[in-house]
Amino acid sequence: MITADFAKMALELPPEERLELARRLVESMVAPSPLEDAVAEGIRRIEDVLSGHIKPLTEAEFRNALK
Repeated sequence: MITADFAKMALELPPEERLELARRLVESMVAPSPLEDAVAEGIRRIEDVLSGHIKPLTEAEFRNALK
C-alpha cells in the first residue's frame, strides 16, 4: 500500500481516531527535547479545541487580530 492510500484511509476515520493517529505519528518522530515540548504543547492545544474547552477563531477574527 502506498502513502496516498494510508492518507485516504486515515482521513476517513472519525475525528477522535484521526487525532490519536496524529498523536502517535508525531510521537514516533525523534526530535530534540525543546521541539518535543513544543509538539506536546501543540497537541494539547489541538485537543483543547476539539474537546470544546477552547473556542477557535473564525477566519475573520483571525485576520482582524493580525491588524
